[in-house]
Amino acid sequence: MINLNDIADMCTLTREEIAAIAEHEHVPEFDATMLAEYLMHLPKGPQTVNRMICDDARAALHAGNLTHARELFTVLQHFIADHPEAIRGAQ
Repeated sequence: MINLNDIADMCTLTREEIAAIAEHEHVPEFDATMLAEYLMHLPKGPQTVNRMICDDARAALHAGNLTHARELFTVLQHFIADHPEAIRGAQ
């Protein structure tokens, strides 16, 4: 039987990136995995994921949760390193 780990392994994003999407969209990680995979195949999808992670980091900063903001910044750094097309303004 296929479980969440199997599905996440088939996704182009890491589990941390999927968790950031789940947090941003307020959905379970299963749904976030499907959304992530869908977004990464859209022309501006990687930029959308970038924005989601940035929004979550900004929200964590505004809430005073520096630990979580740092975690999300690390996720963002890895995401951009793996997907340079996600940089805003990239074509």
